[in-house]
Amino acid sequence: MKKLFFTLITLLIANGLFAQTDNYKVVIDKFQTDYNAGKYEDIFNSFASVMKEALPLENTIQFLTALKSQVGNMESKEFFRHQMQTYATYKSKFEKAVLEVNISLDKENLINGLFFKPYDEPKETVPAFVHELSSYPEELAGIIFAKTRDLPEKTQLSIAIIRDGETAYYGIIRENDTIKTAENQNRIFEIGSISKVFTSAVLASLVEDGEIKLTGLINDFYPFPFKDNTEISFQSLANHTSGLPRLPQNLDLSNQIDPYKDYGKKEIDQYLEQWLKLENEPAKVSSYSNLGVGLLGYTLGLSQKTSFQQLLQKRIFDKYGMTNSYTTSRDLGDKLVRGMDENGDITGNWDFDVFFAAGGILSSAKDLSKFVYAQFNPGNKELALMRKPTFEINETMKMGLGWFIVKSGTGKDVHWHNGGTGGYSSSMAVNVEEQTGVIILSNVAGINGIIDALCFELLPR
Repeated sequence: MKKLFFTLITLLIANGLFAQTDNYKVVIDKFQTDYNAGKYEDIFNSFASVMKEALPLENTIQFLTALKSQVGNMESKEFFRHQMQTYATYKSKFEKAVLEVNISLDKENLINGLFFKPYDEPKETVPAFVHELSSYPEELAGIIFAKTRDLPEKTQLSIAIIRDGETAYYGIIRENDTIKTAENQNRIFEIGSISKVFTSAVLASLVEDGEIKLTGLINDFYPFPFKDNTEISFQSLANHTSGLPRLPQNLDLSNQIDPYKDYGKKEIDQYLEQWLKLENEPAKVSSYSNLGVGLLGYTLGLSQKTSFQQLLQKRIFDKYGMTNSYTTSRDLGDKLVRGMDENGDITGNWDFDVFFAAGGILSSAKDLSKFVYAQFNPGNKELALMRKPTFEINETMKMGLGWFIVKSGTGKDVHWHNGGTGGYSSSMAVNVEEQTGVIILSNVAGINGIIDALCFELLPR
């Protein structure tokens, strides 16, 4: 059957665990009713503005009409899972086929992402009932085993725990339904949106050197006016208060295998000139934006008349001795741990152009630990600038530059970020006051809830 894809607005970050809320149930129930009744305009009216712009009413009607002609009415649906902590998946039985219906909602409970594809039964994963982690501290081995026993065959986790000036590395791999130790602290994983922390590190470095101003406008580095003369500051991109949407309307997400590869200079210039539209009033709301951080890194490169990747290499990787961190997966050979989806199927690595700064770095637990140790240097002004709160989201979370600042159970500030790509999930947390940190890299997509929970459970108190 021909694949049917609808526009999907998605993230590279997870902000916490997901459960099917009443809001999602109400929306999917109404969608089913309206779809079966042919009330396609009512479905269009349930879209967020970004969806309406990406898929106008005429296109919506055309798409849904074609869908019904192929698969018929929706007879039943069952909540299945939450993908990448971003959108809900429903196993949906239509008259002629069983499809995945994937849906995401904005804060107003309007549909800002929706796509359909043939439903594939997940592979059964036999829980690992034994582990061979006796060389690790007993309590730690138990915690790791409990979190990883249900993950697919060939799952790897590379863990670094930093405390008292020392780093302990704990690697695991699942083989033959057994969780075993693995020496993988030098193996390479995609780190996804943890890259955003390093993008802000480049920004802070340039600010401290007087090359740019934190509150300066990125507009100055483009030879054309932005649509509606919108002004955007560097800081607002780093702390997600620019008002920009998560992703640009002119990004084609039909390529689920490598979604950001073909979005380059032509596309970002076109967006800024012709498509740009803010979703929130600048400086009033912090709303996570891959577009914003991708644009930030790209503009930093323009400001120095070089590429962002070269800036990153010179100002961060070289400075902190991160010799095992990369801007492309090419030529990494056996150093690279192959990524997998949640079913354990091997995935390809993501390639980036303009969006590199939002999620393109590959690194190892050992290399990332060098960056964590640099946070403990009180004389490092640029890293201190990054950790300074710039926006309060709520009582327990603030934004720095790149970092989320969350309150630990003991009331301490923890600087945190996570990441997810098509084959990897990761999490990194740092308590500067206690000089502790945890880094977890995995080669399985869509398990950020597990990885984040493990990260904070292992963070020394």
